[in-house]
Amino acid sequence: MKLSELDYALPPELIAQRPLERRDDSRLLVYDRASGEVRHRRFGELPDELAADELVVVNDTRVIPARIRIEHPRGEVLLLERSGEDGLWEGLARPTKRLRAGRRYGPVELVEHLGEGRWLLRLEGEPSGEMPLPPYITESLAEPERYQTVYGQEEGSAAAPTAGLHFTPELLERLNVERVTLHVGLDTFRPVTVEVLEQHELHSERYEVAEAAWARIRAARRVLAVGTTTVRVLESLARRAPLQGRTDLFITPGFEFRRADSLLTNFHLPRSTLLALVMAFCGAEETRRLYRLAIEQRYRFYSFGDAMLIR
Repeated sequence: MKLSELDYALPPELIAQRPLERRDDSRLLVYDRASGEVRHRRFGELPDELAADELVVVNDTRVIPARIRIEHPRGEVLLLERSGEDGLWEGLARPTKRLRAGRRYGPVELVEHLGEGRWLLRLEGEPSGEMPLPPYITESLAEPERYQTVYGQEEGSAAAPTAGLHFTPELLERLNVERVTLHVGLDTFRPVTVEVLEQHELHSERYEVAEAAWARIRAARRVLAVGTTTVRVLESLARRAPLQGRTDLFITPGFEFRRADSLLTNFHLPRSTLLALVMAFCGAEETRRLYRLAIEQRYRFYSFGDAMLIR
C-alpha cells in the first residue's frame, strides 16, 4: 500500500481542541458493512446499535504524566515506558542535537541516545510532568483526567486510547464489558515516512490479558473492540500469542480479522498506522468515503473528537 493512499485533506477547524463537557455527548457515525447504511447518532446511543449479547472489550491502560519540560536548552522529555530498575526509562527528548548523554536536565539524566530522538534516561522519582497531549492540540487541558478513560486502571501509557474517552460510568453499566491492557508507546507519536506502508517498522508495545477475560472474549458470539489498541491485543491472542508480553502486530489492508467483529474508533490522522488499521477492517475505499462524509457533516476529529462504529 502506498503511503499516499492514507492521505486526506482535513479543514483545521475540525481538529477538536478540547473535550466536550459531557463525554457521551460526542457524535457517533455508524457504518453497517453488510448493508452499506450510515447512521448519525450520539455516543450515548451506542447500546442501541449493539447486539444484546455483544461483548464490549476496552483497553484499561492509564496515561502517565509523561511530558517533562526542560529549560536549558528549552525543550522537553516525553517518557515512553520503564526500562528495568533503578529509575531507567525509554523516552523521546528534544532538541536532540543539543542534548548530551551523561547530563542532567531537571529531574532527567540522559544515559544513551538510541537514535531517532529516542533516549535511555534515568528519572528522579516517579513521573510528575504534564499530560502528553498530541501536538495538534494547542490548548491547555483544564482537567487532566479528561485525557483518561473512566475505566482506566493500569498506569503505563504515553498516550490515551482515545476511542474510550467517550464512555461514562452510566453508559458502561448498560453494556457487557471486558478488559484488556495495552500500554500505548512510541508509534502513537511517530509518523510513517516510508513510501510503501508495509516497510514501516512498528515498535512493540506491552500488553496483558487475564486468563478469565480471554476465556470470555474467545467464547463471545460477537466482540466490539474499543479502539485500535484493543484490536491489536485481540488479534495477537487470536494468533496464539501468550496472555502477557509485547506485540508488534501491524494491521494493514488484506489482514484477516479473527476476533474483532465490530470496531469503535475515533477519526485518525492521515498517513498513520491507525488509519491503515481502520482501512483493513472497513475497506480502503469505504474508509475514504466515510471520512469525506464525516468532514461534510462537520464531525470533530482526532483525540478529543467524535467516534465511528463499524459493524
